[in-house]
Amino acid sequence: MAARIEHLLTSGTFSLDGGTWDVDNNVWIIGDDTECIVIDPAHNAAAVVEQINGRQVRAILLTHGHDDHIRAVGDVYDAVRAPIHLHPADRMLWDQVYPDPAPDQDINDGDEFTVAGVTLKALHTPGHSPGSVSFYLGEAGTVFTGDTLFQGGPGATGRSFSDFPTIIESIRDRLLSLPADTVVRPGHGDSTTVGAEAPSLDEWIARGH
Repeated sequence: MAARIEHLLTSGTFSLDGGTWDVDNNVWIIGDDTECIVIDPAHNAAAVVEQINGRQVRAILLTHGHDDHIRAVGDVYDAVRAPIHLHPADRMLWDQVYPDPAPDQDINDGDEFTVAGVTLKALHTPGHSPGSVSFYLGEAGTVFTGDTLFQGGPGATGRSFSDFPTIIESIRDRLLSLPADTVVRPGHGDSTTVGAEAPSLDEWIARGH
């Protein structure tokens, strides 16, 4: 596989429902020396643009619309002029940050994005938010899950627009059905694998979070 996966850690805040929390976010860049796709360019636009290093950005893909994942997107867009893709079910979250400009393209389940000879497939995985999307890169045996699945369990569902039974269904049907050795690269924290997380599904359901 000519394409490589690059990881950038950025830091900032997440705000929703009247609260604000400090967070570290994973930014993922998939590509080669000439072109790339950026997933969730969070917090530090300058650091993201530096990592892009002049490559043509084919797309900016957003796993969901929470402000920690999108607040720097406008500045990244201004620098690289790549189309911004977001699932339409998260438009209300986008509008809280960007009341005027809309995302350039809707993401729909099954959409494919090609860069550097590999293809990312969009998997609609609602629950953390209605428009949460994961991106499966079969050639690399990896899936970028945003805040849907982390090492140790599902993403948070205790805030507005989230739902625990929905996120469990998404994880069970769309993510844990992938090959066991699939690497899970989340929006926060360390990577894991489908095989490492699958045995805990019943425990998560029992805990209810």
